[in-house]
Amino acid sequence: MPNESMRHEESLHRVRIGRVAVVACAAGVITSSAFTVSAFAAGSVKVATANSAKLGTYLVSGKTLYTLSKPTCTGKCLTFWPALLLPKGATEAVAGAGVNASMLGTKKDAAGLQVTYGGKPLYWFSKDAGPGKVTGNKLKDQWGVWSIVVTVKPKVSGGGSTTTAAPSGGGVSF
Repeated sequence: MPNESMRHEESLHRVRIGRVAVVACAAGVITSSAFTVSAFAAGSVKVATANSAKLGTYLVSGKTLYTLSKPTCTGKCLTFWPALLLPKGATEAVAGAGVNASMLGTKKDAAGLQVTYGGKPLYWFSKDAGPGKVTGNKLKDQWGVWSIVVTVKPKVSGGGSTTTAAPSGGGVSF
């Protein structure tokens, strides 16, 4: 029966694709209990920007990105503040719209290559419920003070003030 044989081949093909997807997720896509980061070009991570009238333009990669006032977050800290890591085999993050690619970099840590911006390691906050949430900004905890990565400051309103912005080229304010 050619039809049954074709269905069997299609079924095997779907199983193979499913296995490849599982292996890809295990090998390269960062997951946390609250969210999943998508892989982009060449199995990398994309860093883009979001805008807020109150906060200005700030970095995101699926969710809002933060930096820490201290040099690094390790151990239990990473449970609450997962590091933005590149998938195995990737060597750099992809700069999305509004992101100065020359500011993106990496630093090696025990878990792999962590994405940095302006030399500072990038993290997510586990309590940000989804894209656009910024609940960890200016939060002080036992590991230090957490801040979003602002690339363009918000407009100042009232009193004839003018717009204040970071230096051209996607500068950063910590």
